[in-house]
Amino acid sequence: MRLDDHILKASVLIVDDKPANVALLDAILKSEGYTNIQSVTDPRLVKELHDKWQFDIILLDIRMPHMSGFDVMEQLQSTVSDDYLPVLVLTAQSDAETKIRALQSGARDFVTKPFERIEVTHRIKNMLEVRLMYNRRGWEKEIVEAQVRERTQQLADTQLEFIRQLGRAGEYRDNETGMHVVRMSKGCRSLALAAGHNKEFADLILLASPMHDVGKIGIPDRVLLKPGKLEAGEWEIMKTHVDIGAEILSSDSAEIMQLARTIALTHHEKWDGSGYPNGLVGEDIPVQGRIAAICDVFDALTSDRPYKKAWAVEDAAALIREESGRHFDPVLAMKFLEILPQIIEIRNAHADEEEEDYNIYDLAAVN
Repeated sequence: MRLDDHILKASVLIVDDKPANVALLDAILKSEGYTNIQSVTDPRLVKELHDKWQFDIILLDIRMPHMSGFDVMEQLQSTVSDDYLPVLVLTAQSDAETKIRALQSGARDFVTKPFERIEVTHRIKNMLEVRLMYNRRGWEKEIVEAQVRERTQQLADTQLEFIRQLGRAGEYRDNETGMHVVRMSKGCRSLALAAGHNKEFADLILLASPMHDVGKIGIPDRVLLKPGKLEAGEWEIMKTHVDIGAEILSSDSAEIMQLARTIALTHHEKWDGSGYPNGLVGEDIPVQGRIAAICDVFDALTSDRPYKKAWAVEDAAALIREESGRHFDPVLAMKFLEILPQIIEIRNAHADEEEEDYNIYDLAAVN
């Protein structure tokens, strides 16, 4: 559409208390081809009309009953303070003070009555061209912002798919259903919330914790799948999965990947310092690692593995209580036992024998 076509479709409001003046301007504009014209003789209605229609230009008289043109512009400024106020003042007051005050009040141009038809039509057209360019700048900005949002979401979706596949790759080595990462990650989210962390952190730990055992990719089957107790040398090999996982996750600076790396590296640390790989003690262990440790151990205990049968929930809960202050953060252990009914609901909803592929990244479905 040509610029002139856009201009002729612009929305115009004529504000003048004298019907004859309104009729004259209406006739001039229609003869020029303008098709979207409204008018009002009561200036008190201008703000309400502009709020509704967002006029491209307002042809405004100054001296009117009830409200002056200055009052109208002041009222409009409160509504469109961050916008281009499209006011063209038309008045018989030709003194410099009135002109300056009109421009200071927000008017974009000024025409003195009686006016020449060619002058007023050109000033209207010029103002509308500026208005159109102003609007176009806003439209282009919105388009660019929408494109940025779309591309950012695409990157986020790609990243989450990468996370999903990494988590499954590690877990499928010794858990055919892969449901452990679903239960464990949802348990981490529930425990984070119970411990007073905000929803943003809880959602991040839900997404990051499935990668806690991604390092198992690097553990030989003869060790990982051994149906019995590991020898000392085999156990040392098994412990390297935390370093392998941290290395796999170390190349991405995104917050979620940093969180995943920390969980992978620290979920086998123990509150009393007897864990691995670094023997961290107490609160030196990042809280995400402490949360993951409890949820991982509980779910591992209550699940079948090549080297053991599943424990009863009551026995696993008793171990969490007994190891509070030794293996586990005592405060988090207490919180975990308080939300045990939620954990059991998660287990029931995502049991190993289920064949349905649950999407743990659907936050709307999180309990």
